[in-house]
Amino acid sequence: MTEPTIALIGAGNMARSIIGGLLSNNWPAGCLIATDNSEATRSDVRSTFGIVTEANNRLAALRADIIVLSVKPQIMAAVLTDLAPAISPDTLVISVAAGIPMTCLQAWAGEHLAIVRAMPNTPALVGCGATGLFASASVNAEQKAVTNRIFTAVGMAHWVAQEQQIDAITALSGSGPAYFFLLMELMEKEATRLGLDQHSARQLTLQTALGAATMATHSEVDVTELRRRITSPNGTTEQAIKTFQEQGLPQLVANAMEAAFNRSIELAAEQKE
Repeated sequence: MTEPTIALIGAGNMARSIIGGLLSNNWPAGCLIATDNSEATRSDVRSTFGIVTEANNRLAALRADIIVLSVKPQIMAAVLTDLAPAISPDTLVISVAAGIPMTCLQAWAGEHLAIVRAMPNTPALVGCGATGLFASASVNAEQKAVTNRIFTAVGMAHWVAQEQQIDAITALSGSGPAYFFLLMELMEKEATRLGLDQHSARQLTLQTALGAATMATHSEVDVTELRRRITSPNGTTEQAIKTFQEQGLPQLVANAMEAAFNRSIELAAEQKE
């Protein structure tokens, strides 16, 4: 069976991660096209992935069954408005631009087009992404299935029924890697203050984070139970957890995620102005 042809408009890091993930999952290189204004970028994509590149977005769109919009949010309106005349009514359009609501995508591309709004996160660059997906009413079951294949090639994909839930995913998964990086940064710094050398502190921090995530991923119980199991009464872990709780970590996390959620809503509203 011939796979659909995917045109990736913009060949930045997220587009490159998608290309790499698709190729690793046996998507034919001949069914992928990437566009970019920079000849140097196009040349690098060709040599790295062995796929066709194109300077003209419209020419790429005319050959595509699926268009993945991977350009910066601030230029999305101009890019999509210019591209719209080349988009076939049967084409699936997927946007990975943060903060661009469905109403804007439909206004710029066409109200009745099948459009998916995707919110991937940066671990997609290493095949461990988490992507939130929301579909317009025109997206059919087959188009949802192929969208799922695209994003599971770089991690996991999760569909939501209401677009505002994308804002919640932005606060959780979109911004979430930075939360863990901050905690890891602080743990590493404190470990050196407590006597470990920098290299040891870094390696142990990374392995501890990886081990915890792997353990939670493969466990049949939730993270609350996992935490309970390793928190021995009157032990060292209990003292650390008590300190986190007494000094307001639960509320601090709630406040931080709510701030990210609200900013996501604000960014979407700004696009409509």
